[in-house]
Amino acid sequence: MRIFETILLVCLIVCAVSVAFARDLLTSIIIFMSYSLIMCVIWILLQSPDLAITEAAVGAGVTSILFFITLKKIKAIRREERDEQEKG
Repeated sequence: MRIFETILLVCLIVCAVSVAFARDLLTSIIIFMSYSLIMCVIWILLQSPDLAITEAAVGAGVTSILFFITLKKIKAIRREERDEQEKG
């Protein structure tokens, strides 16, 4: 069980660092979602199901949806896709 916890903690650190270095906003949001899901599993291992449910609902659910809506409203998703097409 300790190995699984260690792997989760390493993945959590990797997600936290990679969000800071991600160039694409959409990628940052997806990494943030995975960070929240890993935290959810950690809360379950710590025997706190109420916090796990809250983390899954708020962290991976509501916050990510709000980020996606914000990117859509500022048209950042279309702009990034167009930039990638021009480069490729």
